[in-house]
Amino acid sequence: MALMITAACTACDACEPVCPNKAISVGNPIYVIDALQCTECIGAEDEPQCKLVCPQDCIEPNPDFVETHEELLQKYQTMHG
Repeated sequence: MALMITAACTACDACEPVCPNKAISVGNPIYVIDALQCTECIGAEDEPQCKLVCPQDCIEPNPDFVETHEELLQKYQTMHG
């Protein structure tokens, strides 16, 4: 399942630089996660790095993009060869 950033985001910029897939970008007014690029860090890290650094705890699963661990790993491998 891809992640999403909720309205509680303060646009602190902590999450964007730690995303191994470059799935996080500046939105208006809050940061956004591209669900087609988000793998919850599967393939790169043991847990989602954005969630680790978010001081507002405003990153949660995106209910519109339900994917299995295997699907997320395959997506990561496709993006990173």
